[in-house]
Amino acid sequence: MIDGGKRNLLGVLVNVVDYEAAEEKVINAARAGEPLGVSALAVHGVMTGVLDRTHRSRLNQLELVVPDGQPVRWALNVLHHAKLRDRVYGPTLTLKVCQRAAVEKLPIYLYGSTSDVLEALAANLTRQFPDLEIAGLQPSRFRRITAEEKRQIVEQIRGSGAKIVLLGLGCPRQEAWAYEYRHAISMPVLAVGAAFDYHAGRLRHPPEFLQRFGLEWAFRLSTEPRRLWRRYLLLNPCYLVMVFFQLIRLFSIKPYKGNVRFDILNYG
Repeated sequence: MIDGGKRNLLGVLVNVVDYEAAEEKVINAARAGEPLGVSALAVHGVMTGVLDRTHRSRLNQLELVVPDGQPVRWALNVLHHAKLRDRVYGPTLTLKVCQRAAVEKLPIYLYGSTSDVLEALAANLTRQFPDLEIAGLQPSRFRRITAEEKRQIVEQIRGSGAKIVLLGLGCPRQEAWAYEYRHAISMPVLAVGAAFDYHAGRLRHPPEFLQRFGLEWAFRLSTEPRRLWRRYLLLNPCYLVMVFFQLIRLFSIKPYKGNVRFDILNYG
């Protein structure tokens, strides 16, 4: 098990962890009823923190930020000698946590996406893990929510008996949600994004060899070019240049952790 603490990657604090350590942190917090904000960051997620100081502060105050993308893992290894042999891929971490939750009788709650995706996701997860208890499903409203709606969301999740929330709102909204709600519901919140669509059968997994060589982005770009071209063709080269500059110590972005006001009109 590897748990080397947090390291600065372009101003974003990313945990040097493997699957075993990440899973253990989630399960321990679920058992204890403690808040734990979890984000699985690939290059795009890191760059949202680089480009937005407020969001960087949110990310840096989450308790667990795992290296979801191979380029994030490579950067940790090069910059900080992390010696990570694999990334901690959000969809895979989701399955590992669900497997442990089923064994330990820790109910989960699914929040985000659409009703159709949630129902397919719940069916597939319970088919794979028959002992998994799903305490509730709540789709995204796809709009900003009121203070009263936020209170209702908190009450529904806490009243469901859930011990873990799986969150699929897309980056960066899901990280903002995890930051804002984790203490209110007092349990682990895993912002795992595309894992919902993958495990609901709505997205095809990239071939293993593309994932291994950090080319998952090319597969996703080929499937959704209009939506994703800016993310990958602009941010990826920028990320590589900035990591190189940090490596040669040309510059370093400070991991800002200033106060961020809770946004009661947050997207939900």
